Amino acid sequence: MKTESKIVLSVLDLAGVREGGTVSESFRNTVKLAQAAEAWGYRRFWLAEHHNMAGIASAATSVLIGHVAGATSSIRVGSGGIMLPNHAPLVIAEQFGTLEALYPGRIDLGLGRAVGGDAFTAQVLGRSPNAGDHFPELVQELIRYLGPVSPHQRIQAVPGSNSNVPVWLLGSSTFSAHLAATLGLPFAFAGQFAPRLMLDAIELYREFFKPSAALSQPYVMVGLPVVAADSDQQAAYLATSARQRILRLIRGQPIFTPPPVRGMDGLWNLEEQQAVEAHLGAAVIGGPAAVKQKLLHFLKLTSADEFMLYSDFYRLEDRLRSYEIVAGLFLKPTIQNN
Repeated sequence: MKTESKIVLSVLDLAGVREGGTVSESFRNTVKLAQAAEAWGYRRFWLAEHHNMAGIASAATSVLIGHVAGATSSIRVGSGGIMLPNHAPLVIAEQFGTLEALYPGRIDLGLGRAVGGDAFTAQVLGRSPNAGDHFPELVQELIRYLGPVSPHQRIQAVPGSNSNVPVWLLGSSTFSAHLAATLGLPFAFAGQFAPRLMLDAIELYREFFKPSAALSQPYVMVGLPVVAADSDQQAAYLATSARQRILRLIRGQPIFTPPPVRGMDGLWNLEEQQAVEAHLGAAVIGGPAAVKQKLLHFLKLTSADEFMLYSDFYRLEDRLRSYEIVAGLFLKPTIQNN
């Protein structure tokens, strides 16, 4: 089992737009969060590809990764993830090869097989209904473009070839867990929004893992939703922003982050409440003592090598405070380079 002293923490960001805010503001907040996370000792800062979602501004994921990497100096920056069936593997290899050349040794490439949007979005993207079925071949094609150039190789990623950008597979089921195990790649489970199959996927990944040139032993990252505050009561209050946002997602409404409310009574029916709570089944909500206890519980439960924390707040100040609290519990701050 992993111990508290071995815990590795990272940050997931969707460049969320708050109610009454702007996309430009969300990008400024993303940079401020990344810079703070770097100073507090978080290992990675990842951004996720989403499309046609009013309230999430991370659609041009590679562009935003470059923006964040340029505003930081040591934290690893990457995708959590790029939805590979939406793209030609060559294009992603070129984009991330470019990022790696600009910010050597700091870029991660996490890959998912979902759309990052609804069925209509998939159609507009030119994605076929069964595109996800080809995910294994697309992953292997992309890895070849990022690796050494073979003799007589007609198509090369320029830049990208020989960059060997670390590739991760992401998932909320056992599909990508098994693929990551077969290919010998690190695996990240999306517990921040779909925790139901977390333990099954992790167990399968470890059971079937085959060492590769990329990785000699299994490496598991678990995404968790975290709302930390100075007291349990304050955290419960602030978490209503996330609950309202998920409720809007379930209803098919725009998901701009709303301000917190004193209670959710009257805002949802029983079925909606159950759906929201299922979405937040792995949520870590509370003051410092409760957050520490819950994170250590998940560490014992999963033996994860790394946790990637996703915090959804209306105010940037509250979000920064949440990550600061967790860092104070588990991390040693790094030296800032001015």
